[in-house]
Amino acid sequence: MGHKIDIHTHIMPEKLPRWADKFGYKGFISLDHHKPCCARMMKDDEFFREIESNCWDAHKRMEECDHHHVDMQVLSTIPVLFHYWAKADDANDTARFLNDHIASIVADFPHRFSGLATLPMQSASLAVKEILRAKKLGLNGIEIGSNVNDLNLNEQQFFDIYEAAEAEGMCVFVHPWNMMGAKNMQQYWLPWLVGMPAETSRAICSMIFGGVFERFPKLKVAFAHGGGSFPATIGRVQHGFDVRPDLTAIDNQVPPSEYLGKFFVDSLTHDSRALQYIIDLIGENRVMLGTDYPFPLGELAPGKVVTELTTTQAIKDKLLFENALEWLGIDKNRLKIK
Repeated sequence: MGHKIDIHTHIMPEKLPRWADKFGYKGFISLDHHKPCCARMMKDDEFFREIESNCWDAHKRMEECDHHHVDMQVLSTIPVLFHYWAKADDANDTARFLNDHIASIVADFPHRFSGLATLPMQSASLAVKEILRAKKLGLNGIEIGSNVNDLNLNEQQFFDIYEAAEAEGMCVFVHPWNMMGAKNMQQYWLPWLVGMPAETSRAICSMIFGGVFERFPKLKVAFAHGGGSFPATIGRVQHGFDVRPDLTAIDNQVPPSEYLGKFFVDSLTHDSRALQYIIDLIGENRVMLGTDYPFPLGELAPGKVVTELTTTQAIKDKLLFENALEWLGIDKNRLKIK
């Protein structure tokens, strides 16, 4: 049985402070533990999501990982806990709390978990300080949203954050959230089915056209959900660059297709044909196993789509764990791999 590192998993503490009471305004998530194994995530008085103990219990996660032969999970917070909308100092407090929690699990089980920090992205100075602190805590990277209060990731105010992450060797995981157009498509779970893939493409295009990859060539960036709708629309994106450089090549004159293979994506496509296309498009060295554990929209049998590919075991191993080792910047001995 081969090895597996799942780079896309979410976690939260079993107990959250009553941040709304502490900070004096609403919008924060609280937990209602109505059963020993379950809790309701509540946004003020509004139900947000039901979660089970595998969303906070490291031992439960390891049991389920053992069942699916997953050696290591990369832990990151749930995007609703980014708190970019909050006051910067308050978001910083919540980020420190969440990052301390992830770091404690990684410290207790370093062979089973690695961690990504969340940041108060609305304040670059606070975010940079938290990157430095997270590095000292033993976290391997950062998770950021696909936009920050509707600002795209090419905004100059985020460049200090990218510079710090690059300098510290902290990888970056971009996760869609705050989906554009969500208010106009509330039926049929469309914000998650349509909005999330579009958000990820928005993030990739913003970073390409905004020159982020050009400015920070050593920054190891990964995008969730197989890069969202970007892989299917790169032809359109490139054509738009070719025919309307006056609109697209404002901040960066390098063609978008030149960046294929210069960023990572996870394997969460739910479709072996789509995954093979992505491998062909961006390269076997830039795709990593990611499942969105423990949520139902994720891959429920981690690595199944990868293992069912018609390709060599050497390529499957790259997707299942080797590329993740490179992205995280960790040695295979962390997994006790011989």
